[in-house]
Amino acid sequence: MKSSVLLEAGTGELEIIVFIVNGNAYCINVLKSREIIQLNEVRPGAHTNKSILGLTSVRDKVMTVIDLSYILDNKPTDLANNKMALVCEFNKQEVMFVVDSIVGIRRIKWSDITKPDRLLKSTLSVGNILTESGILLMLDFEKIVTDLSDADNVYLTSKGKVGSKPERMTKKIYIAEDSKTIRNLLKDVLISAGYTQLTVFDNGQDVLQAVYEVKQKYGEDFNKKVDLLITDIEMPILDGHTVTRRIKEDPLLGRLPVVIFSSLITADLFHKGERVGADRQISKPEIEDLVAALDELLF
Repeated sequence: MKSSVLLEAGTGELEIIVFIVNGNAYCINVLKSREIIQLNEVRPGAHTNKSILGLTSVRDKVMTVIDLSYILDNKPTDLANNKMALVCEFNKQEVMFVVDSIVGIRRIKWSDITKPDRLLKSTLSVGNILTESGILLMLDFEKIVTDLSDADNVYLTSKGKVGSKPERMTKKIYIAEDSKTIRNLLKDVLISAGYTQLTVFDNGQDVLQAVYEVKQKYGEDFNKKVDLLITDIEMPILDGHTVTRRIKEDPLLGRLPVVIFSSLITADLFHKGERVGADRQISKPEIEDLVAALDELLF
C-alpha cells in the first residue's frame, strides 16, 4: 500500500486513510498504517481491559486487537458483523485497530488540519479536517497505545536509565510535538536527564514562527535563545519535514541542529529526513538514543 502513496518530503501534503466507527468519520496518516485487512477470528486474551478485544494472527504474526468503538464511544464492537482493521506499528509493537468500514484514501495539505479545540482537554484528536462531507478527526493513535500499555511505558522506564548531567542545563531546546501525552512524557525524561530549558509547541507552524522570531531578534546569535530543535513529523498545519527543510534552507538558521523524533521513521522513509537536511532521525520511542543524539550535537 505505501509504495504507491509516498509523497515527497517537505511538500506540505500527506495522504490519509478515512474510516468509519459508529457512523463517525476519522482518519489516520497512510504512513502509520502498514495495511488494511478484513478482520477474521479474534481469540479473547487473558486481560481485563475492555478496550482490547483479544488476539489475532496475520501471516504468522500474533497481534493485539484494539477496539476503537469502545475507546471512542464506550460501545463494545460486535464481532458478529464483518469488520475491517488497520494494522499499525507503534513503539515497535504491531497492533490492530478495528473499524466498521474503510472509506478510502485521500490527499490533503497539512494546512488543512486544524488544532483541536482547547476546550476538549481529553480529546483523542490531534487535528480536525473540514471536508465537503463533514469533519474528519485525526486520532492520536500514539496516545491510545501509550495509555493501554502504561505498565510498559518506554518513556517512564527510560527516565530512570538516562543519567543526569549538569552541563545539559545550559542548552535551550525547542520541541514540536502534537500529542499532548508524548509531549509531556518527553519533557519529563529530558528534564530528568538535565535538559531543563525546554520550550514546547504543539504544531509545526508555531515552532517555525518562533524560530524566525529568534532569528529576527538575535541574527547570527540566535543560539542565545535556542540551541536545538526536536520535531515530530506528523503535526497539524505544518509537518516536521517542511519545518526542517525551511530551517535548513535559511542562510542563518541552517546551523540550527534539527532532530526528527517520530514513529514515522522507518527504513523506507529515512531518506525523507535526509532530503530535508535533518541532523539526526530517531524513531520513537528510543528516548535513550535521542538523549545521546542531543549530547553529540550540543557538546
